[in-house]
Amino acid sequence: MANSTLTKQRSTAFRSTVALKSAMAVTGVILVLFLIAHMYGNLMVFGGQEVFDNYAHHLRELGEPMLPHEGALWIIRVVLLASVLIHAYAAFTLWARARRARAATGVRRYQSTQNKKGVQRSYASFTMRWGGVIVILFVVYHLLHFTTNHIAPGGASDSPYQRVVNGFEIWWVVLSYLIAMLAVGLHLRHGIWSATQTLGQNKAGRQRGLNVIATAIAAVITVGFLVPPFSIFFGLVG
Repeated sequence: MANSTLTKQRSTAFRSTVALKSAMAVTGVILVLFLIAHMYGNLMVFGGQEVFDNYAHHLRELGEPMLPHEGALWIIRVVLLASVLIHAYAAFTLWARARRARAATGVRRYQSTQNKKGVQRSYASFTMRWGGVIVILFVVYHLLHFTTNHIAPGGASDSPYQRVVNGFEIWWVVLSYLIAMLAVGLHLRHGIWSATQTLGQNKAGRQRGLNVIATAIAAVITVGFLVPPFSIFFGLVG
């Protein structure tokens, strides 16, 4: 009986709002760190085909001989997938709870003095919910294009460098990348700000500085991801 009660208490604790927000913050940090590393790798395209292809090849040899070929990559992929699933689950659960709470009280979302009925679409609503959906859809396309080579706009190639160049020479590929990265930037900006609140760093006197940091990180990552495709599209790399 005691074990059953303890298990129930643990289950309730893991599903609590605080636990879910903490999970979103921690997984968000993991994903931001991955984005920074991925952005750095993308900038290798400016070194030319040999440099970029060698970089892509060495990623598959990380950890050898302690790990099998691509072993480290698969560990990274599993961690990232788990982070995305936990992040999305926590986000959806918190959104559903907030919606039920509003329905129970009869208050519509985002009520304000300017709009008593609260029917306006908020910045947070768009960037965190719909921005997240856009990002997930783009990640699927991105993997099929650059990782598995199942989608090959501009032509398929065994060379990672050539796949990148072939793709970003096409205007609609660059446009889709631009839309996705803007969604990532907005999501990051609000997500980093929310994470600092959840982790207890958003204290009095720190808000302005944290706001600048959140904006700067989001801007650097967004611009860093957009520089290669636009450089290729305008003929600076190729």
